[in-house]
Amino acid sequence: MTPWRTGWIAIWLWGWVLAAQAAIFQTQLDNGMTILVKADHRAPVVAHMVWYRVGANYELNGITGISHVLEHMMFKGTEKLAPGEFSRRVARLGGQENAFTSRDYTAYFQTVGKQHLAQVMALEAERMRHLKLAEDQFQKERNVVLEERRWRVEDNPEARLFELFRAQAFVNSPMRHPVIGWRTDIEALTLADLADWYKRWYAPNNAILVVVGDVQADEVVALAKQYYGAFKAETIRPPKPQKEQRQQGERRLTLKAAVEVPTVVMGFHVPSLLTAENEKEAWALELAAAVLAGDASSRLARQLVRGRKVAAMADAGYNATALWDPLFTLSARPAQGQSVEMLEQALWAEVEKLKREPVSQAELARVLAQAEAQQVYSRDSVMGQAMVMGMLASVGLPPDLADRWAEKLRQITPADIQAVAQKYFTRENLTVGVLLPNGEKPHKVPRAMMGGHVR
Repeated sequence: MTPWRTGWIAIWLWGWVLAAQAAIFQTQLDNGMTILVKADHRAPVVAHMVWYRVGANYELNGITGISHVLEHMMFKGTEKLAPGEFSRRVARLGGQENAFTSRDYTAYFQTVGKQHLAQVMALEAERMRHLKLAEDQFQKERNVVLEERRWRVEDNPEARLFELFRAQAFVNSPMRHPVIGWRTDIEALTLADLADWYKRWYAPNNAILVVVGDVQADEVVALAKQYYGAFKAETIRPPKPQKEQRQQGERRLTLKAAVEVPTVVMGFHVPSLLTAENEKEAWALELAAAVLAGDASSRLARQLVRGRKVAAMADAGYNATALWDPLFTLSARPAQGQSVEMLEQALWAEVEKLKREPVSQAELARVLAQAEAQQVYSRDSVMGQAMVMGMLASVGLPPDLADRWAEKLRQITPADIQAVAQKYFTRENLTVGVLLPNGEKPHKVPRAMMGGHVR
């Protein structure tokens, strides 16, 4: 490594250490709105976010996608702001803004110079309680969402596979629904549906304000009281728990579409940090995913892609912070000349190895180092820090848990990883989805946007 690069990394890491050392200030307004503030004085910028505890997992059959449609409508005017004016004002301040909807929360955010914090807070507060829902804007935006669904999912065979795969894996919980919603549900949504959803969930006592940047906690709290404090709390009735029933046998789905290369996805029902009886299981599952596919040196890449050359790509995924029980997934595409059946057998062999043999201390040390580095990278920007804090707080986890993430992982032993593999990675708990070519020539699909609204 060259001296200049070594010096640059040292400076960057020291800057992160200074940012990470700042404690998270937490308080609550009288109306129940949670406030999280973290000072980061490396640059005169600030990230301002408002998180609402509502998303696709809160939706019922018939109104799937409503959280996402409402996110779009939040940019289409308030009592004081014309449609699109919110975004234009932030742009004039030299800031960036957007929003996203997930399964467990919906978030709105801006990054601006610290001198503009009051302006963006005033704008965000305006649409918390004074959104103007107009029929003409709703009809236009619903069509935008339907078009978004078309090119994100319906014209994207792999995305369609994963959507149907989830619907096969989950039977009675809202985890089976796509965040964007089912097409027929989106088409049937009404303006009254959105008005009810907005009134029910977009209240200060269901919101979290996260501010990270070149600020002091007392000034943020003063501004929050000024702009958000006047709103009254609402009665929030969380949805009843819809725990997925225990799977009692392998499930399979085969989809044929215009693709050149097949895809295989495998999933096992597992607990998260929020649902596990013993949180060590969630941390062990996090490490199991890293062992299989944490980086280019992980098992799937080393054994299946570069070693046996049975896969062109292979990955593993797990969401430890899910509000409901998630899936632990394996996905792969076969290398040229390799069959789907051989690829699935190779994936299953790696699962069996996790169950049969404890991970070596050397491999575990490498995985822990990689996990620690990833946590460092997530803190490199004020928005990255705000994202992590808001995500954790929105599901009920401590907002500073990320600071202890690596420490929690270091408490897990090879025996812990082997135990969760043996407990959850079984045929009875397995769902398999396979995408096969149908003989038609694939057509080019537009690159999907990374969340947010379409203006």
